Amino acid sequence: MKTIRTPDQCFSNLPGYDFSPHYCDVDIGIKIENSHGGNLRVHYLDEGPRDGEPVLLMHGEPSWCYLYRKMIPLLADAGYRAIAVDLVGFGRSDKPVERSDYSYARHVAWMQNWLEQMQLRQVTLVCQDWGGLIGLRLVAANPDIFARVVAANTMLPTGDHDPGDAFKQWRAYSQTTEHFDCGAIVSRSVTCKMSQAEIDAYNAPFPDDSYKAGARQFPMLVPASAADPERDANLAAWEVLRQWQKPFFTAFSDSDPVTGGGEKVFQKLVPGCKGQAHVTVKNGGHFLQEDQGEALAKAAIDFMRANPF
Repeated sequence: MKTIRTPDQCFSNLPGYDFSPHYCDVDIGIKIENSHGGNLRVHYLDEGPRDGEPVLLMHGEPSWCYLYRKMIPLLADAGYRAIAVDLVGFGRSDKPVERSDYSYARHVAWMQNWLEQMQLRQVTLVCQDWGGLIGLRLVAANPDIFARVVAANTMLPTGDHDPGDAFKQWRAYSQTTEHFDCGAIVSRSVTCKMSQAEIDAYNAPFPDDSYKAGARQFPMLVPASAADPERDANLAAWEVLRQWQKPFFTAFSDSDPVTGGGEKVFQKLVPGCKGQAHVTVKNGGHFLQEDQGEALAKAAIDFMRANPF
């Protein structure tokens, strides 16, 4: 496996993003070339009081932890330790250069390794898009570590149901478009008007196409049929979630064609959803953290305060 690393200068002077980087090396026994000692470097943000309850913010495709810049200050000001991690292949994390290096199972393993090294306890997961596909697998594998879940515009598919036309169109586009412009993709998937500087910030991790193998491959990793190699693992995760009694909160937006209605699945199947004041975030597209980051942060804070340990 060969990896590359986005130069630090690509992340200079990004609007609304004044956070210090933190890094952790993950090693799952795979030979990695050009990766500084055989490890993958994972980047994360860590803001707020160190003794505050940890809130793990997990992004999706093709974004990075810049997506959470509007939420992090509010969480930190409320006394929480806000931790936003860049998935491998995104943000300031290392990027394997071959699409074949990316698999759903590897992403879960990389994040599991990172989570173990962080030594967090009583974690509240806030997850959107692939942040849920990976994050909910972590919840299922580490039920003693997680105390609460906030699911926003995400899912945990097993390939048993049609993924819908919007997802099929997105997957087809991701594999056929010549110019995979991550910033433009985000800007077309929100209801707000983004500045060019903000759009450029979403492109910052990807100076050229050689950095985009993960972003290109992710849509192909979503289990969309019963033959998917991760179907059984996701079914096993659902068995844990079907018994999940800890607080589980949905905050889906009102204008996402990809995951719209997905909150009903969680509310029906996860016992921890019962009695929670679930919200629909108004005027929010797929990337509701960009559209309505402050509203989502407030909803998450209200949920956590209403469900103390």
